[in-house]
Amino acid sequence: MFDDTRSRFLGCLIGCAVGDALGCRLEGLASLDVESVFDGRWTDDTHMMIGVAESLIANKGFNGNHMAQTFIKNYEQEPWRGYASGPPKVFRWIKSGVPWDEAAKQLFGGAGSYGNGAAMRVAPVGLLYYDDTEKLRFVAHAQSMITHTHELGTEGAVIQAYSVALAVKASQSSEWDSYEFLEKLMGFTSNETYRRKLKKAVELLKEGADRHKVVKELGNSVEAHNSVLTAVYCFLRNWGNFKDAVTYAVNLGGDTDTIGAMTGAISGAYHGVEAIPEQWRNKLERRAYIEKLAEDLWALK
Repeated sequence: MFDDTRSRFLGCLIGCAVGDALGCRLEGLASLDVESVFDGRWTDDTHMMIGVAESLIANKGFNGNHMAQTFIKNYEQEPWRGYASGPPKVFRWIKSGVPWDEAAKQLFGGAGSYGNGAAMRVAPVGLLYYDDTEKLRFVAHAQSMITHTHELGTEGAVIQAYSVALAVKASQSSEWDSYEFLEKLMGFTSNETYRRKLKKAVELLKEGADRHKVVKELGNSVEAHNSVLTAVYCFLRNWGNFKDAVTYAVNLGGDTDTIGAMTGAISGAYHGVEAIPEQWRNKLERRAYIEKLAEDLWALK
């Protein structure tokens, strides 16, 4: 495997969008139907990932208010992308004058959201700071606070960003394997919920568990702690092939677009853009713009 960080950046963002587009079309279908149903159209997962990238590029780093305003602008232009009820509420509060890092604390009676919305969009953070763990943790957490303030939501985003970073690093070494990847994640998080799931992921990989058991143990729903490590597992179970990883991910059912997007981001960051099937890349909505964002992020390194 050659060292081409530029290809990893492209692979990550294109992979995220491809996984999203595949997932929103494939719920409940068998992998044999992949080619016939893929039309390249993506959801709010990719829409918000684009917003993260746009803001990071514009500011050459993180600016919370700018990123929040970017999310709002993009949402108002295309509100039909499939946004859940939480972000539009937060956007209205921010527009009314509530600070960008305070508005989302009002959700769910003050508990904040622990959904996977902050994790699904965080891939650009993992790329930009793949070689700076502390900066990655800070920015992944901070961007989460715009819409998801519960610890499980923010930590899910941090773990997803770090998984992207690890994938870029693993692509540059022939010595890594699935278990070392999980061990590094275990050392990165102190959250017990995620640590328990990481231990389960190790067990599932060792036994080659069937999909039913994977869903039972790791989850496939919209909560971050029931989907982020599922995406990591999908990548690791199908370490050698991008198409196999995202197809496996979306065939777990549940929140297929987001699990597909997160798996695609990690797998794309590992394999590079050339590993993504050409027919998928060619059909992908706004492919050229997403590629430009990846190029611009890479240029900041």
